[in-house]
Amino acid sequence: MESALPPASDLSPSIVTFLNDKFRTNANLNGAPTLLSELQTQCGDLDRTLIDLNRSLGSSLLAYASFSDGVHGVLGDINAQLTGLGSSTRSRSSDGEGKERAEQILGEELPALAKEVARVESVRTYAETALKLQTMIGDIEDAVSSTMKKNSWKHSSKQNSEEMRLVAIKTLKLIEDILTSVTKTHPQWEHLVSVVDHRVDRALAILRPHAIADHRALLTSLGWPPPLAILTSSTPDAGRSTEVLNPLFTMQGDLKDQYCENFFALCSLQELQRRRKSRQLEGYNRELALHQPLWVIEELVNPISLASQRHFTKWVDKPEFIFALVYKITRDYVDSMDELLQPLVDEAMLTGYSCREEWISAMVSSLSTYLAKEIFPKYAGQLDEDSVTGSQSQARISWLHLVDLMISFDKQIKSLIEHSGILLSLQDDGNFSKVSSLSVFCDRPDWLDLWAEIELSDILEKLKPDTSDERNWTMKVQGAVLLSATEDYKAPAVCSAYLRCLSSVVDRCRSLPSISMRSRFLRLAAVPIIQKFLDCLLIRCQEAEGLTALTDDDALVKVANSINAARYFESVLKEWCEDVFFLEIWSGQSDQLGISVGDQNGNVEPVEGLESGIFYEEIVKLEEFRIEWAEKLSVVILRGFDAQCRDYMKNRRQWQEKSEDGWTVSKFLVGALDYLQGKMSVVENGLNGIDFVGVWRSLAAGIDRSFFNGILMSNVKFYDGGVERFGSDLEVLFGAFGAWCLRPEGFFPRVSEGLKLLKMEEEKLQNSLAGGEKWMKDNGIRHLNVPDVEKIVKSRVFTS
Repeated sequence: MESALPPASDLSPSIVTFLNDKFRTNANLNGAPTLLSELQTQCGDLDRTLIDLNRSLGSSLLAYASFSDGVHGVLGDINAQLTGLGSSTRSRSSDGEGKERAEQILGEELPALAKEVARVESVRTYAETALKLQTMIGDIEDAVSSTMKKNSWKHSSKQNSEEMRLVAIKTLKLIEDILTSVTKTHPQWEHLVSVVDHRVDRALAILRPHAIADHRALLTSLGWPPPLAILTSSTPDAGRSTEVLNPLFTMQGDLKDQYCENFFALCSLQELQRRRKSRQLEGYNRELALHQPLWVIEELVNPISLASQRHFTKWVDKPEFIFALVYKITRDYVDSMDELLQPLVDEAMLTGYSCREEWISAMVSSLSTYLAKEIFPKYAGQLDEDSVTGSQSQARISWLHLVDLMISFDKQIKSLIEHSGILLSLQDDGNFSKVSSLSVFCDRPDWLDLWAEIELSDILEKLKPDTSDERNWTMKVQGAVLLSATEDYKAPAVCSAYLRCLSSVVDRCRSLPSISMRSRFLRLAAVPIIQKFLDCLLIRCQEAEGLTALTDDDALVKVANSINAARYFESVLKEWCEDVFFLEIWSGQSDQLGISVGDQNGNVEPVEGLESGIFYEEIVKLEEFRIEWAEKLSVVILRGFDAQCRDYMKNRRQWQEKSEDGWTVSKFLVGALDYLQGKMSVVENGLNGIDFVGVWRSLAAGIDRSFFNGILMSNVKFYDGGVERFGSDLEVLFGAFGAWCLRPEGFFPRVSEGLKLLKMEEEKLQNSLAGGEKWMKDNGIRHLNVPDVEKIVKSRVFTS
């Protein structure tokens, strides 16, 4: 039998290696019959495959020969037509009929012939393209089939299987290049493209799962996932006290080569898939469909996620351990993604992917998935149970604690990303949500609403002691001056408490991954805080008005403090709305509603040009509150001043006499002026400077109106002494307002112009009756009408 065997030197190296692997010891010889049977079966399969390929090749050659004969016949017909055309042209060119025939040929037959030639050329191109694609797809299907069969072989065939997979992927890329070209140059060949896509999809449906299965087997042989026992100690946030070996760094030799080849094959498959999707979705919004998670990173994260969840189940009531473990795993292995795997992704031409970012994103996504499936449903159930019993404190505390952990975790992840230099790619909402555990609220807006409700309830509960403490309404905010202004708002300390809580809501809102979620959360949790504050201001003012009708100084101070609080709060909100964070929220909200910034409808004019903003409506309400109660202050003081002036205005005889000796002001006006100065001093000390200006100007306008109607329009007679007395009284009255402006008479336009008329000479006044409006304009009378002037002129008595 030995003589029948060929010499070892005649055998190929692959056969020698195969025999050495199979027959290492004498004991292996017993398996020779079984091995012979397997080889005979495989040879039979290969023979049948070869017969099928020969048959397919013969059919293709026959089809091509038949088509070639058809094209040859068409070209022969075209050649005959051209020959006949030439002879016909030569024979008829000498007479008129030949000329007409030539015109017919040039106008009709030549274009038709050119069209036919173009059609034949298109058919030829189509046939060549179809045949080329048929051959390439056949090669791919054969390679896929061989890969599947060789996957059942032993280690000696694994390398060939990987090589055939890479060849198949390369061929698939060539097919994709052809299909892309066909789609652009011959869009009418859509049926051909559809058929090829269908067959490629079938090949990929087999190729990708087998590539992933091989990848998972390699990861298992590498020892991935790494053991988590060290990480899941009683203090999972202990840091890097114990280094865990990274299997990706420790792999060596053939195993490393196999992993890198398989990694490259998966990346190439994904890059091919992206190209196909890009072609198929041409003309549509392709960004969402094209940027899918990196397959190779998903295969690294999935086993770690499954291993971690076995520990997570023990920590449902201690979620801080869950976040600590996920962050530690993410941090410990993130560097290997850059150093080892990123070059392979780049080599596969898989552009737009960062292994570091994909690793972080996949880890955060696995955490969010677990929170959505296991943690949040349990916490929401506890809230429902406690709502039945009426005790929700512990469940609410647990919910807020979980959110605090999520926000802290996201900040750690953001810091981890910033150190990699890829922060710019996360500015988009879609990318930011991938690395935020708060993205769990994207699919469950009801949980976001529940969080906002709990947050609001907790804050309002914390604000109750500050609101009920009267000292917070009398003490002023230290340094209540905004960066954008130098005005002291004299705001009560309670403003700081409300703004501090409102700022905490805004800060927590910043962690949400999308603009729409931030806007929704602010409207549910922040806006009601502003409304609550405004309600408190309104109640305090109404209480002061109801008790004393604002005649008491303490009531005036109470209202002034409320106005100061509204002014300060309004100014802070305006300053906030100019921040980029709030501008982005409003811009995103306007885009969603399909409106422009200036299209807001309302009965109130825009506040100082502020026509937008998340807090726009609340700012308007605060402004309305200020204006209303500042006006009430001036009305109350004016009402008291009018009451003090009642005797002064009823004394009609005083305008016929001179002032009393030693008096610069009428006796009946002294009490009114004293009342006016006393009340205005209280308001000035209690009210902020901006609103105080509005109060005294409104009061001046009211006194001007009262004096004009009660004195100048009351049909009294002004003698020379009365005019002098009236002028002295007005000078003292103007002096009371002189502390707040340089020309106080300008805020009493009607009585000032009335006094001006009374002081004119008799002849000049008589001309006014005939001059009308022109005379008034020439003499600086701009705030009175002609009947008013005539009435004042008739009231003047000259004694000469």
